Amino acid sequence: MAAEGTLFDLTGKVAVITGSSRGIGKAIAERMAQHGAKVTISSRKAGPCEEVAAEINAKHPGSAIAVPANISSKEDLQRLVDETRKAFGKVDIVVCNAASNPYYGPMAGIEDDQFRKILENNVIANHWLISMCIPEMKERKDGSVIIVSSIGGLRGSPVIGAYNVSKAADFQLARNLAHEYGQYGIRVNCIAPGLVKTDFAKALWSNPETLRRATEPVPLRRIGEPDEIAGAAVYLASAAGSFMTGQALVVDGGATI
Repeated sequence: MAAEGTLFDLTGKVAVITGSSRGIGKAIAERMAQHGAKVTISSRKAGPCEEVAAEINAKHPGSAIAVPANISSKEDLQRLVDETRKAFGKVDIVVCNAASNPYYGPMAGIEDDQFRKILENNVIANHWLISMCIPEMKERKDGSVIIVSSIGGLRGSPVIGAYNVSKAADFQLARNLAHEYGQYGIRVNCIAPGLVKTDFAKALWSNPETLRRATEPVPLRRIGEPDEIAGAAVYLASAAGSFMTGQALVVDGGATI
């Protein structure tokens, strides 16, 4: 619980956000910094991370650092956590946003290594990063873990089936960890975005016909913007979401209803 400030105040909090050099991760980092948090920007390439950190620091001096990391490397993730602690002293908020989907097509055609990569990056890497940050959260009896899943984890698909399997696993990872760590005041939740205008989802929105098919059945008749997911993350990280744990917060323009 935040002692002072508004329900959404993140002053004094430190957030590690993977996949935050662009798209949803970047939007989350920008909004968390705006609400007072210190943020660590991370994705595979150093350049884009440094650019985003510089942009955030221009608006909120001293509130962002860049630590490139490949989520498939346990060593990289440990360095990400270590560098954050070195710069900001602790980790209060973990946002597992980075994910991969190297395959587009029916599940019968997926290669074993592609399937493994999806499960390793989208589920196991999340488990690693969260596990690295949990001990200090347990000590403080406070912490918020946010996994960016997808509405894909709630339904089938003829083209992103394995990705959807991994995202369904993320829901269960959150439920399990919420169960294990709730006694220490640590909350673990998922955000399940619908189709959002990011480079990652480009295959699903760049073609006008595909976009029309994707948005026609959606009540809001459009796809989302990254910033429209960021508010959900601020909510889950702040005092506003202090009684919320083990949940999947669906932000999809109504697609799943």
